[in-house]
Amino acid sequence: MSDRNRRIKSWPSWVVLLIVVASVLAVGSTRSAGPQTQEERIDAVARRVACPVCNGESVFESRNRASRAIRNEITDLVRGTEATDDQIIAGLENTYGADVLLVPKATGFDALIWVLPAVAFVLGVAGLAVAFRRWKLQAEANIDPTDADRDIVAAALRDRDDRPR
Repeated sequence: MSDRNRRIKSWPSWVVLLIVVASVLAVGSTRSAGPQTQEERIDAVARRVACPVCNGESVFESRNRASRAIRNEITDLVRGTEATDDQIIAGLENTYGADVLLVPKATGFDALIWVLPAVAFVLGVAGLAVAFRRWKLQAEANIDPTDADRDIVAAALRDRDDRPR
């Protein structure tokens, strides 16, 4: 009966924890302050675009001629058009190819880059939970001593009592 009571008492805490984690993730992933000025917006877009010459640097960080040209193009688009940041980046992607994106898109085949680590983490945690539960059940099954265990203890006690003091 105590095992049943323990299980009944423990599952609500897991449900509450799951709700809290889901809420935090939902709020954190949808919340965005966004850049306020045009300069901040230009910098935000430039941080998302890769330098075509440098390896692993953004247009914002790089100081070579190609990066400056792209940054000037971003500046002209932000100041001269009503295009959103995503539209500007899509235009740059059309011009320079998909390699210009520092952060892969979260749609289509590129979505696997974002989903697979999360799936692997969940499967790993689930696997550990199953393994720990199985080990716990095996340990609980071995709690009751067998007749062989009783015989070993009885023999040890007899040997102890038979020893001279």
